[in-house]
Amino acid sequence: MTVPEILALLSIGGIAGFINVLSAGGSMLTLPLLMFLGLPPQVANGTNRVAITLQSVMAVSSFHRMGHSNLVVSLHLAIPAVVGSLLGAWVATWVADTVFQFVLVAAMIGASVFLLLPQPKLDTRPLTKDRLRPAIYLAMFVIGVYGGFIQVGVGVLFIVVLYHMLKIDLRQVNVLKVFIVLLFTFAALLVFAFNGQVRWGMGLTLAVGNVVGAFVAARVNMGEQGAKWVKWITLTMVAAIMIRLVLF
Repeated sequence: MTVPEILALLSIGGIAGFINVLSAGGSMLTLPLLMFLGLPPQVANGTNRVAITLQSVMAVSSFHRMGHSNLVVSLHLAIPAVVGSLLGAWVATWVADTVFQFVLVAAMIGASVFLLLPQPKLDTRPLTKDRLRPAIYLAMFVIGVYGGFIQVGVGVLFIVVLYHMLKIDLRQVNVLKVFIVLLFTFAALLVFAFNGQVRWGMGLTLAVGNVVGAFVAARVNMGEQGAKWVKWITLTMVAAIMIRLVLF
């Protein structure tokens, strides 16, 4: 790797790690970056999971030290997500490059549109195991399949399911999200690594930035207030990336 490549991985990784914990959409920055640096789509997809996994470890441990955790509920929701992730990652290892790039652009557009939509105010309350229903487990499996396949915008899906279906506030969403993402992303990483589709040097360099960003974000986890300004930074950068993906 050249010095400019290392600096790009560290800086974009830091921004993505911050965004992933506080809101959603960090992989909309890091996955295209790895492709712009010359990695084939499947390899970039696998390499991106190194940073997401280590970033999630930092976020989970930080939330736990601050007393923000819900281990029982998190494990129940993570199991179907991990199963789905293994399936999604397996499909991603052999899908054609053109198909993957089409899905990437579509996912970035869909996630961006959702981030622009106003979020309704809900009567939220703490989440306990007895509130979990079969539909939630099915939704976690579907998110796992999607996240295993591409990861981009998976945080948006968590907001839809956890905030809208379970009616928990965004602080609770973030705490549950990072734990579930840790487990299903690690599962996907194993699949990509087994198929030789991980570049560990780039992945670990990107991870340094992600971990620093996640560390900072976990300490300023402000729910809705934080997400409001973070999303505009994300959307501005994503717009530039989509233009690059489509036109060049």
